[in-house]
Amino acid sequence: MHLVSISGSPSRLSRSSWLLQHALERAGVRIEHHDAIAVRELPAQALIDGDVSDARIAQTHRTLARAQGVVISTPIYKAAYSGLLKVFLDALPADALRGKPVLALATGGSPGHLLAIDYALKPVLSALGARHIVDAVYAVDGQLQHDEHGGFRADAALLDRLDAALDALLQRSSAPARRPHRSSASPEVGEGLVALPC
Repeated sequence: MHLVSISGSPSRLSRSSWLLQHALERAGVRIEHHDAIAVRELPAQALIDGDVSDARIAQTHRTLARAQGVVISTPIYKAAYSGLLKVFLDALPADALRGKPVLALATGGSPGHLLAIDYALKPVLSALGARHIVDAVYAVDGQLQHDEHGGFRADAALLDRLDAALDALLQRSSAPARRPHRSSASPEVGEGLVALPC
């Protein structure tokens, strides 16, 4: 199946970046480099200007057009999804997510920020034409504890919610993938990620 990921974190080493990578691993779907959109790596001025003629911005639009499903991850700052993600979504064509199922992942400091997904992010995804927005997965800092490898370890309740959301996403995508067997424990972190705040 063809999933595209969008990371709205300013840091590659953040909790939300780790959660996105971990979700893709648990889904058993390989994401090619060109299908992993890290907004922080796109040209800043082109993003701010909404310059869709920029080659790298235009490539992300083509990438999304080919996607069968989309996973978006963002930290929650001051009860809103990241400004970095906002400028990216604002520059997308009006139908960029038309007919696509979307899963939103978010991390934040307190349970109260969960509402930012429902009241801020989901309306934007709907406006972009998302066919089905899977129940979002929100993690507070306490659910992503630092581990001995310099990364994070997700608690069992978070992993259960993540697996349920991934199953729903795959079921609603046009070419479901076979899911690998998963234990309830979070595996050792890979990719050399280190523990930083969301």
